[in-house]
This record gives sequence, structure tokens and C-alpha cells, in this order.
Amino acid sequence: MNQFLITAFLFCMGSIAGWVIELIFRRFFSSANPERKWINPGFCTGPWVPLYGFGLAAMYLIVSLEKYSVFESVFWTRAALFLAGAVAMTVIEYLAGLVSLKVLHVRLWDYSGQWGNIQGLICPKFSAAWALLVAVYYFAIHPYILDALAWLSNNLAFSFFIGLFFGVFIIDAVNSAGLMAKLRAWARENDSVVRWEQLKQRVRAYQDSRHERAHFFRPFKSSRPMGEHLRELRDDFERRGKRA
Repeated sequence: MNQFLITAFLFCMGSIAGWVIELIFRRFFSSANPERKWINPGFCTGPWVPLYGFGLAAMYLIVSLEKYSVFESVFWTRAALFLAGAVAMTVIEYLAGLVSLKVLHVRLWDYSGQWGNIQGLICPKFSAAWALLVAVYYFAIHPYILDALAWLSNNLAFSFFIGLFFGVFIIDAVNSAGLMAKLRAWARENDSVVRWEQLKQRVRAYQDSRHERAHFFRPFKSSRPMGEHLRELRDDFERRGKRA
């Protein structure tokens, strides 16, 4: 089967699965969501997180290299695969976070409170989590991915839905890029950094206080101008910094 189609399929599946993982993690485990509300993760409107799409493609490639292992031991072969996967995912996470922070002036996530973090973008704790996720992928998901690819090669008409996914995804990404451009302009004008997750929490809290309808797929829709939310969030962080 065409390598481009394989990559497109993996990106599609990974992006959607990653959205589900992030949704559940942020609802039940994230300290950034103390009120445990359902909030759409990521920067896109739709149910996808591109970071995981690239991640699944990377994991598939790394696990596929198992047959070229230089280790005779199955244990060390798998350990090397899990380590390589964790490194690859950490690099992808770092590059995505760095581009967002340096180019867009938007911090999509913040690990500043975690031990050993680098610029608040990566840290040992979540690198270990990536290694665990690669192990889960290897044992529980990869065989089904191979089956799905075999099925897809015999049912290429299904590639229409992959194309449909990318059509909707590109429209969504362009729309989200427009919002990012506005946030970048505000951040540069105010010499600040927009904290993405905290901003969503701020808007949601305002919606709840005014008994406004919360739009799950449009978390920034509010009767209050976005600039006011941003200034209030910036002032809060500045006050915390002075107290610290």
C-alpha cells in the first residue's frame, strides 16, 4: 500500500485517539482543571490533536524497526524500542511547544512545576509517560494497526473517508490559525505570553458565573471581549509572580 496513505491513516487515527486521551486526562487528572469540567483539549475546534497524529506515525515507524534490532534478547529489543519511542515523542512535544511559544507567543501546556523540566515544555515525568504509552501501543494496539492497514489495502475505497477527514481538519486548522494570529498579535502588543489552558479555564469560569451556555467545541466563545480575559489572566500571573 502507498506509504503516503499509510501515514495519512495513522495521522488520522492518532489525532482522534489523542484527543480522547487528552479529554479524559484533563477531565480527571490534570491540575490545570481543578473543577473537573469537560473542556475541549488542543487548539483545534474538532475532535483531534495533531501532536498525537505525528506521534502515532512515529511509533508505528519505530516499532516496525524491531526486525532490524541488534540485540539478541527480546527484552533489550523491546526496551530499546520503548526508549526510542519516548525520545521521539518527547522531541515532537518539545518542537511543537517551542514553535508555539516562540513564534505564536502561546504556551499550549506548562510543565514548569515539574521536576527536571526544560522551558516548561518537556519533563522526565511525561517522558516516562510517553515510554509507557509506547509500551501500551506495542502490546495492545500495534497488532490491530497492522490488521487495519491490511484491511485498508483491500478496501481502498475507504480512503475517501481519510480524505474527508483531512478536508475538515485543514478547514479547522486554518480557522484555528486565525484565532492563534489574534492571540499572537495581543501577546506581542502587550509583551506577554498567552497561557492556553488557563485562558480556557478563565473563559469557562466566566461563562458559569454569568450562566452562559458553554460551547464545548468553541471554548473561547463568550459575551466578554477576549482582550479582557487575556488582560485579567496576565494580571493574575503578574501578581502571583510578585508574591512568590
